[in-house]
Amino acid sequence: MQVFLQLGLGLVLLASQYAPGTAVPSSGCRRQCGTVEIPYPFGIDPGCSLAEGFDLSCKVQDGVQKPFKGAFEVLDISLTEGTTRVLNYILGYCYNTSTGSMEYFGRYAGFNEGDPSSPYRFSDVQNKFTVIGCNALILIYDFDATGYQGLGVATCRNLSDLVDGSCSGMGCSQTAIPKRMYYYDIAFSEIVNTSEIWEFNRCSYVVLMEAAAFKFSTAYVSTNKFNETYDGRVPMILDWAMRDVKSCDVAEQNKTGTYACLSSNSKCVNSTNDQGYMCNCTNGYEGNPYLRDGCKDVNECNHNPCPSDGFCRNIGGEYQCSCGLGKKYIQKSNTCNTNIVLTIGVTMGIFGLMVIIMFTVFCGQIIMQKRKLKKVKQEYFHQHGGLLLFDKMKSEKGLAFNVFSEAELIHATDNFDNSRILGKGGHGTVYKGILKNMPVAIKRCAVVDERQKKEFGQEMLILSQINHKNIVKLLGCCLEVEVPILVYEFVLNGTLFELIHGRNQALQISFSTLLRIAHEAAEGLSFLHSYASPPIIHGDVKTSNILLDDNYMAKVSDFGASILAPSDKEQFVTMVQGTCGYLDPEYMQTCQLTDKSDVYSFGVILLEILTGQLPLKLEGSEKQRSLSLIFLSAMKENNLDAVLASHVKGQESMELLTGLADLAKKCLDMCGENRPSMKEVADELNRLRKLSVHPWARLDIETNAENLLGGESTSGYEIELSGYPTGESEDLPINPGSSYYAR
Repeated sequence: MQVFLQLGLGLVLLASQYAPGTAVPSSGCRRQCGTVEIPYPFGIDPGCSLAEGFDLSCKVQDGVQKPFKGAFEVLDISLTEGTTRVLNYILGYCYNTSTGSMEYFGRYAGFNEGDPSSPYRFSDVQNKFTVIGCNALILIYDFDATGYQGLGVATCRNLSDLVDGSCSGMGCSQTAIPKRMYYYDIAFSEIVNTSEIWEFNRCSYVVLMEAAAFKFSTAYVSTNKFNETYDGRVPMILDWAMRDVKSCDVAEQNKTGTYACLSSNSKCVNSTNDQGYMCNCTNGYEGNPYLRDGCKDVNECNHNPCPSDGFCRNIGGEYQCSCGLGKKYIQKSNTCNTNIVLTIGVTMGIFGLMVIIMFTVFCGQIIMQKRKLKKVKQEYFHQHGGLLLFDKMKSEKGLAFNVFSEAELIHATDNFDNSRILGKGGHGTVYKGILKNMPVAIKRCAVVDERQKKEFGQEMLILSQINHKNIVKLLGCCLEVEVPILVYEFVLNGTLFELIHGRNQALQISFSTLLRIAHEAAEGLSFLHSYASPPIIHGDVKTSNILLDDNYMAKVSDFGASILAPSDKEQFVTMVQGTCGYLDPEYMQTCQLTDKSDVYSFGVILLEILTGQLPLKLEGSEKQRSLSLIFLSAMKENNLDAVLASHVKGQESMELLTGLADLAKKCLDMCGENRPSMKEVADELNRLRKLSVHPWARLDIETNAENLLGGESTSGYEIELSGYPTGESEDLPINPGSSYYAR
């Protein structure tokens, strides 16, 4: 009678209570254990899995984190295939030469009778019972779950009969298993053993393992190499699924209950190994179907699936190919072919019906274009915060701000005629316009970034309430265009840049007049920084943005392109703001625009007044190009006299000039925190202005400015200053033929 030693082998890792739910896991759940990703519905922390059956543990073994299910190490988890790869233990039956008897080795811990409600089943497709030996007879059975029983036999007379890679019974055999197995028993035959052939085959082995991971070697029979190669454990594949219902038909009827496919772009797939189901993303989507919004659209166009002369358009879950004019897309061959019949037919049809339908089509197109244009304008209006502006204007009836239509501004500028251009630059073009019998400056901005688009209406409300004698008044805007148009008050008499560097630079401008203009500009910037709510950072302070009105009073312009003082991550900008020569070096390093950035730029303006030089030259060495570097070097060498303009030294005391230079030096400090505030700068300029009035000639400064600028020039130059808030000049030095500059 045949005698077997029986071993019960049901996976304890499968014997976990299974009770699925639809709770969303916490965002704090760990999803990595060592190098293994732990996707939901699995989890390694309490409350992080779909059900107890999907709980894993993350342990440290040999100094490395590894995930385990019971006693079995988890190698990887596949959501799309519904499989888990684990390490199963090799069982051996060996002849002990010391005792002269057969003994068993291998780890049996982790096996018992299993649990039919577990999510796991042994993969019948990817696993095989593998037997190695020359006298091995092993019974494999599962009487309770499937009634299966199989026999693994491996025999050989001598080692020369064995062939590497062949596992067909000679020294090695592999046996398939049925579906639905969640536990199995193994029985070694005690009669068929290796006691008689121990000299060349001492052990027999059996294990359920991934078939693709095994390749037979003849050395496995004559040595312990099989156990040593795999270190006592081999890969095994487990099929997992939601086993609480039989199929998708039943599961989908209870979508509000325990249905696990939570993503809107997921689908239910019946398990191929016993009852139950799993979830997959639908075609054109990828990700985790067990999470809400876990399945994301795949952009197939990234892989260029269409013909090289065609066009790909990605749409939700799929893509569409199209071809150019006169070609037709052939899906079967994925090609663009010339559509001769269609081309000839359309041409003849258009020619024959042209006279009849021309008028109808023309009228229809006009109507459609008008409707489309109206819709686009409405979209732009809403996008730029037009409703917010209207609501605010209704609630504050005294608000001196207007929202203009595009038609009004077209009429005011003669359809933006070139003859109306006051100036242009990289950021826009400024036109002179007439609105309600009043001259205005209308600026068409070149671009507005996405952040400004979202907050444009809110920022316009804030900027419209800025009312200071030294700041150009923002009168209104137009929002029904892609890039909003700004409307400013019209300022007539040019810029401080022209006064210092432009065609009127030869005029004997009083230094006290320049000092007054600088002081007034500082007062305007101080107001933006300190008294506007919220504070406003100009971002492009320079002499060409300081305008002069009829009385040659300074007016800071172009603050409509500024930013509100930021309070969050939005203060870190990616596009460089400002003009070369005026840019804060600290901003260039941190990309953080602050009020001290304006202070630095204002320091450069003070240098222009003191030296009469441009802030940046295109010739010479690096140190000779930057006015600020030249100045700071001179201050360091205590040689201020070398950089001062000759006409400046002749007009004012060194006490005043030294004080102004010291103020400029503080403004140009490389560390923004060490720079004074704009209010402190304005106060210091006010103090210095008093020094410029000599005790023996206390003439009114404004009268002096009028005599120098408003009267007839003794140098023979006629003053023809004009200008408006525009920004940086396009060329340095300024073209004497143009008196207006825009950035």
